[in-house]
Amino acid sequence: MKTMLCAAAAIGALTAASAAHAQSAGDWTGAYVGGVAGYGWQAENDDDESVVFDTNLDGTYGDTVRTGTGADAFAAGFCDGQTFNPTRAGGCGGDEGGPEFGARMGYDWQFGNVVAGVLGEAVRTDVKDSVTAFSATPAAYTMRRDLNGLLAARARVGYAMGNTLPYVTGGYAWGDVDRSFSTTNTANTFTEVSDDDDNRTDGWQLGGGVEHKITENVSLGLEYLYTRLDDDGYTIRASGGPAGGPFTSVNGAGTDFNRTSDEFNIHSVRMAATYRF
Repeated sequence: MKTMLCAAAAIGALTAASAAHAQSAGDWTGAYVGGVAGYGWQAENDDDESVVFDTNLDGTYGDTVRTGTGADAFAAGFCDGQTFNPTRAGGCGGDEGGPEFGARMGYDWQFGNVVAGVLGEAVRTDVKDSVTAFSATPAAYTMRRDLNGLLAARARVGYAMGNTLPYVTGGYAWGDVDRSFSTTNTANTFTEVSDDDDNRTDGWQLGGGVEHKITENVSLGLEYLYTRLDDDGYTIRASGGPAGGPFTSVNGAGTDFNRTSDEFNIHSVRMAATYRF
């Protein structure tokens, strides 16, 4: 949150400074290529995520996994993050952000002070999002997804003030997401049973920034982006183990695990360097 506020303040300061001594509209029409580098991290609205269960394998989640005495096998609860400890008391490591770097190309058209354009972008990133459930066994069960890269096609609209261009941007995003499962439970067998094993996830981006020309052809910029990806392609089935165990007492084939949220939400703050033709 502090990083996002600092980025917003920096963008606002640049915009205000430009407005204070606005110049002529300049010339922003044309093609450009550039590079970006920054940092991405998991959005805070994913902090209350948990794991849900389908004990009778009817495709409906929200069932309670019961022990042999009828108690809730997962009464110990959940945590946002990953752990190698079998109990919640051992704590969880938080979700991890990471550096981002990539390339972009686009084209802008200028109409008076208004600049409108389109751009395509490819970015390498490393953002991790995990959720862990704890059973009474005791044991921990972690579902994790790693965002490795992003492709985006966005529009942007800005208002030129001489050599400075504040703008808003938004459009389509495609993410390369790896999914994994880990557990301290050695009594059962755990298998991925997802219908779709494609790593592709689709979504959208929305953000804004400021670009400033330091020469006729070269500009530097600061940008914030919010990315939302829809990731619903990962289901784990627990099977085997002792006869009549919690995962096979309702349906002998096992119990399916899934996350409560299919949203993968990421904040990004980036610096950009652009060459205009």
